[in-house]
Amino acid sequence: MTKVSIVVPVYNGGRYLELCAPSLLHQSLGADAYEIVYVDDGSTDDSPERLDRLAAEHPHVRVIHQENSGWPGKPRNVGVRAARGEYVQFVDQDDELTPRALERLYDLAVRNNSDIVLGKVAGTMQGPSRVFKHTVEQCTVEDAPLFESLTPHKMFRRDFLLGHGIEFPEGPVRLEDQLFMARAYVRAKIVSILAGPPCYLWNRRDDGGNTSSRATTPEDYYGHLRTVVDAVKEVVPPGPLQDHLLRRSYRVELLRPVSEPRVLQRTGPSLERYFTVVRDMARESFPPGVRDGLPAISRLRAHLLEEGRLDDLVELARRTAGIKPRLTVDHVDRREGRLHLEATVRMVRPDGEPLTLVERHGRLYLDPELLAGIPGAVDWEVPHPLGHAHGDFLVHDTARNRWYFTDGDLSPCTEAVGDGRHRVVVRGRTVIDPETLANGEALAQGTYTVWASAQLLGVGRRSRVTGQNAPALPTDRVPRTRHGRTAAGRSPLLVVPDWGGPSGQLRLSVAPADRSTTSRRILLSASAAPRLRRTARTVVDRLPPDARDKVKALARKADPWTRAWKK
Repeated sequence: MTKVSIVVPVYNGGRYLELCAPSLLHQSLGADAYEIVYVDDGSTDDSPERLDRLAAEHPHVRVIHQENSGWPGKPRNVGVRAARGEYVQFVDQDDELTPRALERLYDLAVRNNSDIVLGKVAGTMQGPSRVFKHTVEQCTVEDAPLFESLTPHKMFRRDFLLGHGIEFPEGPVRLEDQLFMARAYVRAKIVSILAGPPCYLWNRRDDGGNTSSRATTPEDYYGHLRTVVDAVKEVVPPGPLQDHLLRRSYRVELLRPVSEPRVLQRTGPSLERYFTVVRDMARESFPPGVRDGLPAISRLRAHLLEEGRLDDLVELARRTAGIKPRLTVDHVDRREGRLHLEATVRMVRPDGEPLTLVERHGRLYLDPELLAGIPGAVDWEVPHPLGHAHGDFLVHDTARNRWYFTDGDLSPCTEAVGDGRHRVVVRGRTVIDPETLANGEALAQGTYTVWASAQLLGVGRRSRVTGQNAPALPTDRVPRTRHGRTAAGRSPLLVVPDWGGPSGQLRLSVAPADRSTTSRRILLSASAAPRLRRTARTVVDRLPPDARDKVKALARKADPWTRAWKK
């Protein structure tokens, strides 16, 4: 039985086919359990020959050649119809799967009889997403933020797609991925989410080929967004759930042209044209409950948009662009190989003063100093100051550009700051355990940095965890290790935290806890040689550009500790 069919639409893939193919050809699921279906959409380069060679060399590869349709929708649809697998996994021609991706996704799908399985995405085109904070066996759009992940690089039960007639629009259609995913999500009975190590590597091409070069108008783009909105309304009746599902399109797509940085980059007729198009759509396509459920500053933008106050939107964007996070480390300690961290994140206005709420007669209003001189924003009430407020601790694998959420949240609360003013903050604690951080799996050897993210009053910011005004780290130079929970035959991990880099950021260096050369390197990197790292950076920065690029390329190929000076 063919368990999974990988469907890959191809158009003039060239050398990127060779970069993608190895990750597809050698999946741990086993070549007899899956197939790769390439659908060549009338390529004009040597892609057809490259694909035919792959098919000749590998029995589990099939190639379909068709006339050019101009967009990936039709080749994907053709691939689904031709697929033999129980499940279908979409992969783009310039991306990769990690070695165990199909095995892990398929196991989760079969265990739950899932219609859709989301695998964690990493790479240069993807930052951290809260959708993948935890593995979820079963969920739906009613109880999980699925609409925050609208790319199609997921695994689908083939009978689910065919049975509901869920297809990609064919031809040059903007937001075709969002339309496909909206149609699928609102019909799916069981969706599963696989966190932990990434499954899909979404990489930015060095020639910019990920992004369509075809120009579009606001009328065209937002006309396609109306189709996405209508796809939700077609299945979900009016009410709180429909409002909830449409809120992402309003917040992300509709408010984008009237929020920073876009609204500060366009001027004159171009800005007015976008403003008119999105205002008309806001008033015609979105029920009031969509806007009313937004966080405070986003709801204010929506109000100004629907009231036609473009100048006020521009001024609000200038001010909110300068809002910054301010993080304080309340406690940090190392116990039994785990790092214990407590922190608080607040927001400050562009003038450096706290972003606050003012209380009048039992009601809270958004910071008058932030809104002073913006006529349409006077006395903007914030009835639910903690609504949509949340925060997370994150660990960043700097060498592989992968993000991991730690256990423990930053929870929202209000602080009184005097004179009837309050500010919303997030604070909390976490334990960073290298043996289990990757959703139950151990971290790979490498250098990691620690961050905190916060969403407060509709402002989202990510902040480095730095040593400024922080409690001192333990001064002992003997790293502690974890024992008793490691895989058979593997040494327990050694972790050395330090404040490093130009910003004094909290970094974690992870290596096996033995007396090997690697362990000695990590100790040197993390705690004993900051001057050597600074000297190395200075020497490399003074090299001619060609020589500097070659040295950095060699560093990237070296093990993580020899390139730690780059961080």
